[in-house]
Amino acid sequence: MLPLPAAAAVLSRPAGAECPELRVWPSPDVLAIFRFYAANEIDFDVDLRELQGQERLDVFCGFLTAIGRCLGKAVLMDSEGGDGSHPVLGFDVEADCVVVRAEPSVR
Repeated sequence: MLPLPAAAAVLSRPAGAECPELRVWPSPDVLAIFRFYAANEIDFDVDLRELQGQERLDVFCGFLTAIGRCLGKAVLMDSEGGDGSHPVLGFDVEADCVVVRAEPSVR
């Protein structure tokens, strides 16, 4: 484990430089990759293949909950390539838990 770098060190970069990444493992089998596209947003992704099984899903929901409680804001999960307008699930501040936000698609 390493200490987290200061936000100023992570977000400052020369024009045209690649977006910095911060890799966080909420558990040994689940990786979240934070990408700092904008100073006023927190963007991260997870590989859904790593969330197979209830135990790993619980870890992920705990991770969303910890971020949401710390910030006092909703933490939403969108599909890959989504524009944020149709979140699938997320931490709801008022309910103080992770809730399903989209109906499963029927095929």
